[in-house]
Amino acid sequence: MDLYPLVFEPIFKYRIWGGNKLRTTLHKECSEDQIGESWEISDVKGSKTVVAHGHLKGKTLTDLIAIYGPKLLGHSVMSRFGDQFPLLVKCIDAKTPLSIQVHPTNEVAKKRHNGVGKNEMWYIMQADPFAEIVIGFNHNTDKQSFNNQLKRGTIENSLHKEKVSAGDLFYIPAGRVHAIGAGVLLAEIQQTSNITYRIYDYDRVDKKTGKKRELHNELAEDVIDYTSKESYKTSYTLEENKRTDAIHTPFFTTNIISLTSEVELDYSDTDSFVILMCVEGSVNVIYNKSIFHLATGYAILLPAMLTSVTVESSNAKLLEVTI
Repeated sequence: MDLYPLVFEPIFKYRIWGGNKLRTTLHKECSEDQIGESWEISDVKGSKTVVAHGHLKGKTLTDLIAIYGPKLLGHSVMSRFGDQFPLLVKCIDAKTPLSIQVHPTNEVAKKRHNGVGKNEMWYIMQADPFAEIVIGFNHNTDKQSFNNQLKRGTIENSLHKEKVSAGDLFYIPAGRVHAIGAGVLLAEIQQTSNITYRIYDYDRVDKKTGKKRELHNELAEDVIDYTSKESYKTSYTLEENKRTDAIHTPFFTTNIISLTSEVELDYSDTDSFVILMCVEGSVNVIYNKSIFHLATGYAILLPAMLTSVTVESSNAKLLEVTI
């Protein structure tokens, strides 16, 4: 059976900090309150998204990789990652701030958890007035000073806080302390990993458990990058109907495409699957006379064997993600 562009059924996640923008702003079909995350494309154990349409409806990425292998992933991707889909795509809605946290590198995650590290990026889709994120430090520090501030409850004084608005882009490598602030709705591209070290959680109590959430400071202290950076935001300049280079890492590459008309995207030299995620407006993805409509906050997976697709919109922005 032939492969085709794949849209998946999202998986919705309750979070202590979640709101209702996934339903009210992105029009996703989630009815519960405090839904903080929508996993759009996931191969995480216990949270595997399934194909929403076509003759492959109901199949997971694990199923598809077993059937199609490099036709889905690309030969180079399979040589690096085997039968594990390497990326996780989410929408995140923070009504209140996320915990201050950090993620381990691949090496640490393998040693401690027999897992994969977590490098990620954020594209801000919408932000309330004065909304901000925490990313990195506002001055160089060290493990001892960091731990002393944790004990005194003054850790927020050392963290870099940055006001955000739609279109802002941030790369968060493993080791960088970070947190999404209240009022932020964003798209997240990350490695397929669910390993998070929670550092500080404002002494909140989860209404579902009646308990404070576990902290992981002993694990976190050895993976944190304690140096301050001059700038944390990724700068880019858009050109209409062209790819704009945004983030290039060993884990994924992301371009931004600003669409005002019809554009053919050529993937004949791309030995990887491609993820297209609409982060502003709406877009039609056209392949073999089939049309797939993506609204803001929705994603589609293009198998590696597809050599081209056409995208069309009068006003949209897409994230184009490959390995």
